[in-house]
Amino acid sequence: METRSAKRKKFWFEGENGIDRISDLPDVVLHQILFFLPIKTIAQTSVLSKRWRSLWSSFPDLDFTSIDPIGVSSTNMKPSNEKRSSSHSLSAKRMDFIGQVLALRDKHSDLRILRFRAPLSFSRLNGLIRRAIRQNVQELDVEVATDDYFNFPRSVITSESLRVFKLRSRYPGFRLPPPPIMKGGFRSLQTLSLSLVILYSQPSLLDLFTDSSFPRLKKLTLDACFGLKHLKVSCLVLEDLTLENCFQLHALDVSGAKLKRLRVASCFDAYCDKSWVKINAPSLRNMVWEYNAITETRSLENLTSVHEVSIGFFLLQEDVSVAKLQSVSNLLSGLSQVHCLTLESQCVEILSSKNIISNVMHPFNNLKSLELHTGFNKHNVPGLAYLFKSSPTLHTLILRIVNDYKIERRKWNKDLWDMPTSEEEQFWESQTQTLKSFLNHLSVVKIHGFLECENEVSLAKFLLKHGKALQEMTLSSGHCNYRDSLRRQKIRSQMMGFSRASSNAKIAFL
Repeated sequence: METRSAKRKKFWFEGENGIDRISDLPDVVLHQILFFLPIKTIAQTSVLSKRWRSLWSSFPDLDFTSIDPIGVSSTNMKPSNEKRSSSHSLSAKRMDFIGQVLALRDKHSDLRILRFRAPLSFSRLNGLIRRAIRQNVQELDVEVATDDYFNFPRSVITSESLRVFKLRSRYPGFRLPPPPIMKGGFRSLQTLSLSLVILYSQPSLLDLFTDSSFPRLKKLTLDACFGLKHLKVSCLVLEDLTLENCFQLHALDVSGAKLKRLRVASCFDAYCDKSWVKINAPSLRNMVWEYNAITETRSLENLTSVHEVSIGFFLLQEDVSVAKLQSVSNLLSGLSQVHCLTLESQCVEILSSKNIISNVMHPFNNLKSLELHTGFNKHNVPGLAYLFKSSPTLHTLILRIVNDYKIERRKWNKDLWDMPTSEEEQFWESQTQTLKSFLNHLSVVKIHGFLECENEVSLAKFLLKHGKALQEMTLSSGHCNYRDSLRRQKIRSQMMGFSRASSNAKIAFL
């Protein structure tokens, strides 16, 4: 006797008259359903009937990454001989399967997506890519590891159908063709992502990423370009640019009327004396500048639309020259229109330098949210005050205190409590008039990593005492032992008694 569940399944697949309802759906609908299944499962459906065999041979989205979910993703260095032999054996079978699938596809059905990753030879890689190009592939996503350096597949350059191309080499990397060859194609490409590019023989890419070479390019990602020293990007329709792990970079020139998102991370030669940056992007909305060496000079022009920015530096002891400090000041001045700003701890350290504080930095008149990562020692306090002064209409202040145990920070104790004013409090009180506008607009304060040290308590006390618009102050700290817990409870009860300029100000301890 059939169960109710079995009857429902039979009714769905065969209907009342034994008709296969699913197979009667249009190809485009069934392809969309199959898209969510692993590639091997999709291939297995071809044995069901001629109808499903036809669906498989015309399936436009081939993602072979599910065959080996780990693949070469974890291969960040040269594999051992044993691993290489085993890997090549598996790779050969995997490549045979991919080659067979491409060979048996319906020649009248275009290929929309091809994704695969494996260790393989350049000849095999080139063969697979050429076959995909002949089938008018629109998106090609490849991750490979080879025995030796290989050349950028030239068939990609002349493709009229390709819209998205992503090539990641795990080991040892690939070389680009000469610029005249590269400049002759890419007429339809909208997204380009290249990882582990060897450029020692052509360290300057000044006329490649232009509107004439990439007329439709909207998104560009360059990662680990070894040997790259000079880069210019000036594609007119480019909206998203990411540059990462280009450690030998000396010069970067970016311009684009439609550029909206820019991310530059872990770039520039820290020991180069003449490094420079130039950015001209009137439509830029989001910018991430993290773990980069400080360049000698920088110019930011027309960043009038910038909304959210995150800034951080890879700081060497040699980077404290006056010229490089001025370069940081110029960077921040060029971002004076920003609405949301995050500064990493190295940036706060730099801003605490007397050499940079003596320079006039443009105020952030539009800034509403400021997030600062800081060790919060005595040396940082002038830099914080300088930033507060430069943020006259700030609404939300977030402090993330980096608790480095090498940094000496005095705990708030009974002696400090009994003193009329501590040294830290005296400093902040001396800034009351200078910070008047800041204090009249600040509404929300959040301090993470709050350990009831003198610097933290003094700042909280000052903001409560003079923050006329303050609505909430949240102080978050980590776990502590029983002895510290008792001390913490006492300090918190004392802080609840601090005078408040705003009757609406509430304190929450987390």
